[in-house]
Amino acid sequence: MSDGPWRYLKPHLPVSAVGRPREVSLRQVINAILYSLKTGCQWRQLPREFPAWTAVYYYFRRWSSDGTWARLHHRLHARLRQQLGRHKHPTAGCLDSQSVKCTAVSGVRGFDAGKGINGRKRHLLVDTLGWLMAIVVTAASVQDRDGARRLLSQLPGGCKKLRKVWVDGGYSGQLLGWVAERFKFCLAVVLRPKQTKKFVLLPRRWVVERTFGWLNHSRRLSKNYERLTCTDETWIYIAMTRLMLNRLA
Repeated sequence: MSDGPWRYLKPHLPVSAVGRPREVSLRQVINAILYSLKTGCQWRQLPREFPAWTAVYYYFRRWSSDGTWARLHHRLHARLRQQLGRHKHPTAGCLDSQSVKCTAVSGVRGFDAGKGINGRKRHLLVDTLGWLMAIVVTAASVQDRDGARRLLSQLPGGCKKLRKVWVDGGYSGQLLGWVAERFKFCLAVVLRPKQTKKFVLLPRRWVVERTFGWLNHSRRLSKNYERLTCTDETWIYIAMTRLMLNRLA
């Protein structure tokens, strides 16, 4: 992490009020976490230039369990939108899912019959710029509509001004009425034209597909290596935080 992104991230990091003075550099700890994200290496394989892997993993797990990574992401998301001349709370977004293969590591998994993938499914809600707003990771066997219900039931405060969310045909049906009864926003289904068989750039839906492409640039996210779905969500928050820091700087 260069000086520019670190300048934006440092004010939002948690400060230890009590206890023994910290002996490791938080900047080096975050550099080690980003190194693992980008290369996909195991914790014990971190280069010796970084702090001990036990210290790096300690901060990763601690900030994952207390929600620090999610809070960092949401604060930087609001700041980036303001820097781009947008309101910090989006009013529109796009919702879609991505199925990824799992490794031999035990954990929640399922088979997505539509795509022939045995693994997990990432349900993402992004704004019109492609920046992440909310995420839920489930088994790949979970239907898109069920995953959307779970995601929309735990939206963060930054989604309070949402008025419209674009989705594909997999989210049609009873989900539209369920959303209309419980939320102030509506789901707008964007369907592929029936009269064509070749590639068509569908309006609005390409935004979330681009976000999936951004995530694939991190080798740790190319497959699912984690035992817990909450760890998957944490890595995605970290990947999007890294992208936003570079954009802010």
